[in-house]
Amino acid sequence: MPHAVSMPPPGIQALILCGPGSSFPTFTANPDENPKALLPIANRPMVWYPIDFCYRTGITNITLICPPSAAEAITTALNTNPFLTSLPHPRPDHVAPQGLDQNTGTAEILRLPEVREIVTSDFVVLPCDLVCEVGGDKLLQAWMVKAASLPDLLGNGDPPYCNGGLGVWYETKTANPIKGEEKDFIATTPMPTSNPLTSSDSLLGHLSYLVYSMPKDSLNDLIEEKKSFPIRHGLLRRHPKLKMYTTHRDAHIYILPRWIIDFVKQNERLETIGEDVIGWWAKASWQTGLFEKLGMNKVLEGRSESAQTNSPSHDGDGISTENNGSPIGSRDRYETSPPADSHRQHSDGLISKPKHASVPPLLAYIHPSNSDAPLLRRVDTAPLLLSVSLQLAKLPSVEETGQDAASPFAHARKVAYPDGVKPRTTITRQDCLIADNVMVDEKTSIKESVVGANCQIKEGAKLFQCLLMDGVVVGKGCKLTRCILGKRSEVGEGSTLTDCEVQENLLVEPKTEDKDNKLMSSSGLEANEQEMEEALQELEENDDLERGDDNAIIEEV
Repeated sequence: MPHAVSMPPPGIQALILCGPGSSFPTFTANPDENPKALLPIANRPMVWYPIDFCYRTGITNITLICPPSAAEAITTALNTNPFLTSLPHPRPDHVAPQGLDQNTGTAEILRLPEVREIVTSDFVVLPCDLVCEVGGDKLLQAWMVKAASLPDLLGNGDPPYCNGGLGVWYETKTANPIKGEEKDFIATTPMPTSNPLTSSDSLLGHLSYLVYSMPKDSLNDLIEEKKSFPIRHGLLRRHPKLKMYTTHRDAHIYILPRWIIDFVKQNERLETIGEDVIGWWAKASWQTGLFEKLGMNKVLEGRSESAQTNSPSHDGDGISTENNGSPIGSRDRYETSPPADSHRQHSDGLISKPKHASVPPLLAYIHPSNSDAPLLRRVDTAPLLLSVSLQLAKLPSVEETGQDAASPFAHARKVAYPDGVKPRTTITRQDCLIADNVMVDEKTSIKESVVGANCQIKEGAKLFQCLLMDGVVVGKGCKLTRCILGKRSEVGEGSTLTDCEVQENLLVEPKTEDKDNKLMSSSGLEANEQEMEEALQELEENDDLERGDDNAIIEEV
């Protein structure tokens, strides 16, 4: 059961963004009943993991933000799912803003009136698909030491606001990399050497200043378009010691100050937190003039006026030009500036507020990639759902290690209902997880697999590296390898499936042989095709927008 281990700064709160799940078309074809946030990771609802992260951090003011269509399903799960009903009090709240749909960007969510009303202090933003063993209390401590202002933390609401932010990135190039996993390009510059008396479990040694951030796909497009690497001379002059990462991914864990809400409201072209808010903020720390162009100085000084200038752009040599740039939200937004000394002014969080606003520090925590590092991963595709579930299945149970030594993600037992397992079966308990009320017949073999509650595995079936959601029936003599089976689906006897996904409630005919396929009903396929058409249409519209007249696009930054 998750529990608080430390107290966060006064008033800190958490927002968990529960999107519709378009990246799981096989299992969220009906997002009203099966939203992404409730998909199981190692037999626990996906949203349980970021909620657990918050409780372990000491944050109990937790709000789930979901589309209105998913509100009923999430409410039902909070009231009935045993993993969610066992959460300590106060229980997480949830809100379903009317303006939130599958096309709403993460920064746009922060502009919704219902969300603005909720956020009354500095806050943490998390995705619903986060699995993080790293102690959130240590992240908050690192943020307080290196990016926070003591007067702001103590409740001095007078401007200028000085609290900075912190983001988290992790390595994707692991021993078992997932093909097609998203990556980001970031550049950091080192912080002053930490105190040698820093404790060994401190995260301060993995912190640096973030000075550049963009998705890897956008970087590749920009390189192709400009035939050059998009690093400005001004950045290199300001920060000659740069470290660049191309195989890391944004975990979408952000510790953000309250003033970000006003900054996002003022700049309506900011669409996402990771690409736009963090990307622009990072560049504002070194590129001359961007601090004012973004209107960040006005927000920090407590003024509500909107920014009056257009977004700067760049020419082929990376030299800044004005009034003819691309809007925030397009690829060129990454070629955009404030005081070089701003980091030094606020880095220790203990000095008095300055008389004039400057760019608060933006920190990057780069999670270590060694094999014994705590697990940190986004789970936003089916291959990641399978991979992370199988990884969690290898954790020793609480029964094996005891409560104090167990991972926060360990289950009480590897086989929750031993009476349901008949004799003459093979289950490799060191790498399997079998939920409650699972019936396993004789002569079956289950290796490196996760089996959800109320499943039935008939005689002679063989499962290897599979994930079965609740209520699945696997017929007699089936052979399943690296498959994900949706809730209440059934695989007819004698079937052989490899690298397949099976939609919830679907019956796979007996003797079916299939490989590397998504098995869906006709309605699910139609819904999937419609989503793809809508995505392509949106890409075409964005492409047309980028080619249009900049003066017709930009009203203000």
